[in-house]
Amino acid sequence: MEKEKTTTMHKTLTILGTVMCIILIPILIINITLIIKSYTNEDEVPSIGGVFPLIVLTESMSPEIEGGDLIICKTVEAEDVEERDIIAFFDPAGNGSSIVTHRVIEVIEKNGEVQFRTRGDNNNTEDKVLVPASKLVGKYQMRIAGAGKIAMFMQSTTGLIICVILPIILLVGYDMIRRRMYENNKRSDTEALLAELEALRAEKAAKEAQDK
Repeated sequence: MEKEKTTTMHKTLTILGTVMCIILIPILIINITLIIKSYTNEDEVPSIGGVFPLIVLTESMSPEIEGGDLIICKTVEAEDVEERDIIAFFDPAGNGSSIVTHRVIEVIEKNGEVQFRTRGDNNNTEDKVLVPASKLVGKYQMRIAGAGKIAMFMQSTTGLIICVILPIILLVGYDMIRRRMYENNKRSDTEALLAELEALRAEKAAKEAQDK
């Protein structure tokens, strides 16, 4: 009975450990890759295969995109952008590093240069400054509702502890418990086998004594 409980616990821990690895390892790999790229290419938005995530902070694109959403964008050439597309771009009226995601309401070609007139779906007026092709970051592909709030939480100290450090500690703890359980089971099996062999030897010795 005790051995069955141990086996069940071992299976449960193995399943939990596998699930945690499946969830955490890809997240850690993606985060590490994006962090490295953000340092090696400071003037570009870090991406993987041209695909990159952005966290939406405002309601300017509501209801298509809500504040707190995580959106997935893909790098494209300016020539591939059409009217009604939603694009992410470095705000030409901002500090040069903030990224805005608005809809293209007009594509303008002037002196061989492509520019975009943009507006947020939830805004009453268009953006004051045209977006030059050089400011284009990518085209909107999809959104994950509310995931931006989770991503922002994970970037905080508390989120880092809960979502990264704690799971790593749990994985290490799981591995230690699993190894200890394996060693205990192996030791118990060895002791049981030795006891059985000893019993057989005693039985054999008793039988030989009776034969004499």
